[in-house]
Amino acid sequence: MSIETLTIVLSAVGIVLTLGASLFTGFTWVVRHFDDRIDAVHEKLTTRIDAVEEKLTTRIDAVDLKLATRIDNLAVEVVDVKIAIARLEGPPRHLATASR
Repeated sequence: MSIETLTIVLSAVGIVLTLGASLFTGFTWVVRHFDDRIDAVHEKLTTRIDAVEEKLTTRIDAVDLKLATRIDNLAVEVVDVKIAIARLEGPPRHLATASR
C-alpha cells in the first residue's frame, strides 16, 4: 500500500467521522430545540387550562348556589300553597248522624 493510498483512506475516514459527528450534533440540537419549544407550549397550555378550569369552577359554583336558592324558595312557596289550599278546604267534614 502506497503512501498516497493510505492518505486517501485516512482522509475518507476523517471525512466520514467529521460528517457523522456533525450530523449527530445537528440532530441533537434539533431534538433539544424542539423539546424546549414543546415544553414552552406545554407550560403555556397548562396555564391556560388551569385558568379556564378555575373560571368554570367559579361559574358552576355560582350556578349551583343560584339553583339551590331557587329550589329552597320553591319549597317555601309549595308549603305556602299547601297551607292556602288547606284553608280553602276547611276542616274535614264529619258524617252527620240523625238524632231524632
